[in-house]
Amino acid sequence: MVISSIADGVLRRVEAVGDGLSEALFEPVIRLGVTGMARSGKTVFITSLVANLLDRGRMPQLAAHAEGRIEAAFLQPQPDDLVPRFDYEAHLAAMTGADPEWPESTRAISELRVTLRVKPAGMFAGLQGARTVHLDIVDYPGEWLMDLSLMQKSFAQWSEEVLAALQAREQAADYLELLAQADGKQELDELQAQTLASAFTRYLHAARGAGYSDCTPGRFLLPGDLEGSPALTFAPLNAVEKAGRRSLWRAFERRFEAYKARVVAPFFRDHFARLDRQVVLVDALGAIHSGPRAVEDLRSGLQDTLAAFKPGRNPFLARLLRGKRVEKVLFAATKADHLHHRQHPQLTAIMQALTRDAADRAQFAGAVTEAMSLAALRATVEETVTHEGKPLDCVRGRLLETGKQAAFYPGALPEDPGVLLKPARQGAGAWLGQDYQVMKFAPAPLTLRPGEGPPHIRLDRAAQFLIGDLL
Repeated sequence: MVISSIADGVLRRVEAVGDGLSEALFEPVIRLGVTGMARSGKTVFITSLVANLLDRGRMPQLAAHAEGRIEAAFLQPQPDDLVPRFDYEAHLAAMTGADPEWPESTRAISELRVTLRVKPAGMFAGLQGARTVHLDIVDYPGEWLMDLSLMQKSFAQWSEEVLAALQAREQAADYLELLAQADGKQELDELQAQTLASAFTRYLHAARGAGYSDCTPGRFLLPGDLEGSPALTFAPLNAVEKAGRRSLWRAFERRFEAYKARVVAPFFRDHFARLDRQVVLVDALGAIHSGPRAVEDLRSGLQDTLAAFKPGRNPFLARLLRGKRVEKVLFAATKADHLHHRQHPQLTAIMQALTRDAADRAQFAGAVTEAMSLAALRATVEETVTHEGKPLDCVRGRLLETGKQAAFYPGALPEDPGVLLKPARQGAGAWLGQDYQVMKFAPAPLTLRPGEGPPHIRLDRAAQFLIGDLL
């Protein structure tokens, strides 16, 4: 029995290495993670990216397509049988139907495989046939990504950091009132524990709606089948000394550790640690609209996010043995179509400034990072109107709430990102002398010609950065 078990283990390892050799040498696989906080456009990004890889008429910046080397692209079943399939067809139908609407947002992990048949480039290209490259796109909520920062924290550290942030947020008033009546040294009362956890969960939803990013634990927002479990029934507490084994503090501490061990760690091991490339989508315009504190929260969150990637180049042998590390990270400010193109450089500069500290760390470790502004599905057109005798660069689109057409001017983004980042770092409550607005647009009705994917802004440049070198 023991010998048989050892033999089976050895055989599985040999098969895994053999699969890795075959995969790396004959049909390479690129695992691309796509994440971002709520309303950053993950589902739209993946749907439009896949549609534009299948029909590449709007992808001139993807070099392999521009050079005529992509012979075919098609969908295949994803290799992970236990991961739900990304519902590409339903999402595309929602975006491009007669009465288009935004698809439902990401609530759990999903995956989709796009296979490309690509002719080689270079001097000896004519001597070689086309090769097959698989692109496995893994979609997961950004709230789960933020949870990775919990792995290096104790319950006491997390509680201290969270409660410090809550003091300045009106969304936390109800929870702080309940917390003032709680004593961590007292024996656990399950009803009180549930009341605290519910109030803290309501705060997290309100904080996310107000534009804040540091909303951990992420599964409190997207619980799935864990809803109501003890692993999601805890909340930050004021520090206590010498709490007893049966106390509220010890119970919450155990549940916090269980959350890390049984929720966060398996996600990292089974999905996150296997990624080759990563996209982090950011609603920077929404954060700017919410104010300086939301912008500073976003900057800090992005820095913590990249620290979790363990970035660095993949040595060939390590790749065969599946010792993967993220090689490229793209930080993308979405909804660029909410601005006239003359303001896109300012949005990109703000995105670069928000990620500078994180990007410097990644590049030092060998990873390649880039920041850009894009729109995965363009929902507006540009127009210039006259306002008080002066031309004003606007965008026009179909309003999400009413369906009526409207022109919109969000305010002029500064040429120098420091104009925003300095008051954000200083904890300012509002922008001085500026008012940055956000308009919610619905998708525009489309008429797509054969061979064309949905209209976008710089999605082809994003694809070239993420996978162009491997095509």
